[in-house]
Parts: sequence; structure tokens; C-alpha cells
Amino acid sequence: MEPMLKGLKVLDLSRYISGPFAGMLLGDLGADVIKVEKAGRGDDTRGFVPKINGESVYTFAVNRSKRSVEVNFRTEAGQALLLDLVREADVLIENFRPGTMEKMGCGWDVLHKANPRLIMVSISGFGADGPYRDKPGFDAAIQAMSGLMSVTGDPDGAPMTHGVFTVDHVTAIYAALAILAAYIARERTGEGQLIELSLLECAATLLLCGIPNQAVLGETAQRVGNQDRYLSPGNCYKTADGGYILLIAGSQPHFTLLCEAMGQPGLLEDARFATQAARFEHRDEIDAAVGAWMLRHSTDEAQRILDAHGLVSSRVEDLADVVKNPQLHHRKKLLELQHPVMGKVMMMGMPYRFSGQEWRPERPCPVLGQHNREVLQEWLGLDEEQVERLRQERAITA
Repeated sequence: MEPMLKGLKVLDLSRYISGPFAGMLLGDLGADVIKVEKAGRGDDTRGFVPKINGESVYTFAVNRSKRSVEVNFRTEAGQALLLDLVREADVLIENFRPGTMEKMGCGWDVLHKANPRLIMVSISGFGADGPYRDKPGFDAAIQAMSGLMSVTGDPDGAPMTHGVFTVDHVTAIYAALAILAAYIARERTGEGQLIELSLLECAATLLLCGIPNQAVLGETAQRVGNQDRYLSPGNCYKTADGGYILLIAGSQPHFTLLCEAMGQPGLLEDARFATQAARFEHRDEIDAAVGAWMLRHSTDEAQRILDAHGLVSSRVEDLADVVKNPQLHHRKKLLELQHPVMGKVMMMGMPYRFSGQEWRPERPCPVLGQHNREVLQEWLGLDEEQVERLRQERAITA
């Protein structure tokens, strides 16, 4: 079977992570995603380290399944070329600051008039209006404002950002979902629409109970380190050989199994630990008991015992372990893509599997302007003379 989104044409004008990752998600499913980049420079991340043979790993990681076209937006010919591409597109993704597209002569009103069926996704830090409209916003700053940092880290330590760009990634997933919803609606109505997303609003959806607890009960969530926020025992425990195991065993069935695994059934008779509510009230004491047991065992031994009892647990593995993870390899989720400059590079593939069809992304992140002529010929039907004229007019560089 053919990829599900084959025939969907996407213009990806975005930079960094949130927009590019959304475009990559669509490209992985078969959409023809054209990464439209600034002529001569490209996505700002192309200069980021680390690099392999001069190409940024950062850019590589979020721009798979795309083709690259350079457009000089500072020229009239470049802006006209973009409008020509828009007329052929189904979707346009951008994550400039609010007002930037309008300054380029490519605001929603202009694009919608040029192509009423266009679905445009506009991602910004804080939204297209409001008091923070013009404030620049990157992932870490949004984690700070959204409250995510305030609940991350040790109770006695400083607030911490997540170890990955959580907000950018969740925004990208929301963007891809919204695009597909708008595409389904367009199939019924024939009309495209503008979709607005802000990093702040997407980040706030990750707070789970935090907002209702604060608004209704007046309870401000605090940092709890690695302790589970709702169950106990649930924490990251050090083992005898210096490793760590994350264990969640707060429910009554799981705690019963844990007591069996530790050989300490008497814990169930202790009033402090007999019920889920009591354990949560005395979470430091139960953590101490579990922690003492962990320190008597090596990481491998403790994990073997916990697995034998069906408990929710995992050793804390680093990325050297992850690239060798037997489950990911068995499921064929770690891809090796052949890049024209970087060579063969491993990356994580699509996290889903469809019953009726199976395919793997095969197109690596493009080099800057790699598909200029190819895309202009396919999308716009331009011949070599017309493409050369665009190059002379400085609309494209090659």
C-alpha cells in the first residue's frame, strides 16, 4: 500500500524544532514536504554543533522526509515564487514571530486569497495577540513561564528545565494533529483555514492536575525530584554498584508484589504502609525501606528480581544503552539513513505501526537547496530556462 498522506503537498517555512518536527511527522507518513529556506543560509540551525562532515546533527534530527528549496524572500521575484508554490500547496507551516509573514507580503489574507484551500499553521511563542505577542519565546523560556520548571527538580534545589525540548516537540505533535483535522474538514467544505498554536499554551496542557488543583483547591504544586507525585513508593533508587532503578509500586497490588520481591511481607502489616493513602503520607519512610533493599543488590540483580515479580521498573540507561536497546532494534525503530554528506547516520524512526501497511522513512534531511530545480519543475512545471531566470533574478541561488 502507498503511504497514507501521499499527494499532500506541504510547504515548511519553519525553523528550529516545533515547525520542522511537525513537517517531518507529515513527511514520514508520505506527504511531499518542501523545506523552504533562506537563500544562501538556510534554517538557522544549520550552523549549530555538533556537526558530521560540516552538516548539523540538530538540523538532521528534525528534517527527515523532506526536500529543500532556497528562496530569497528579500526579492520581489522570491516573494512571487513563494506565492506560486502556495497556489500548489495544501499546507504551509511557519513559526516566525507574529507579523513577520505580513512584512514579507505573505500574511494569511494574501495566502488565503491566492489559495482558498490552503491550511496554514502559524506557531509562535505566545500567540498572535495579547500582551506577550511580540516577546521572543524558545522552549526553555516557555518551560519557565508555563510552570513546568517550577515542578521539575529536587525539592531543595533550583527549578530545572527538562533534559530535552519537550515544549517544542509537543507543540509539533499538536500542529500535526491540527493539520490533519483541518484537512479532513477541508475535504467536506473545500475551504482551508488558519491554525494558530503557541508554545505557552501547548506547554500548559502538560500540567495535568496542576491548574485545577491551583484554581479550585489553592494547592501550588511543588518540586518532588524523582518521587512520584501521586503514589508511593515511586522513585529512583541507587543500587549497590552505583546504578539507578526507577520503580513505581504505589498501588495495592503492586506494593504487595514489591513486598514479596524484597522478602519483606511484614511491611504490609505496618500501619504506615498498609494502604495506598498511608504510604503516600509516609512516603519518605517507605522510600528509605525500598532504598535500603536496593543498596543490597547490584543493578542487574535488583532488576532481575523486580522483573520476575512483574513490577513497573527500569534501570536508568544512558544514550549509549539506548542505541543498543534490544526492544527498539527488534521493533526496527532505530533507522540508519544514508545522507549525501554525513554518510550513514542512525536516528529514531516513526513510533507507530499500521496494520495494513509497513514502510520506513528513507529520505534523510536534505542539504541546503538540494532540490531547487527538481521541486520547481515538479510543482510548477518550470523548464530549465525559467529556473535559470529565477536564479538570475536572485529568487533562488542555484
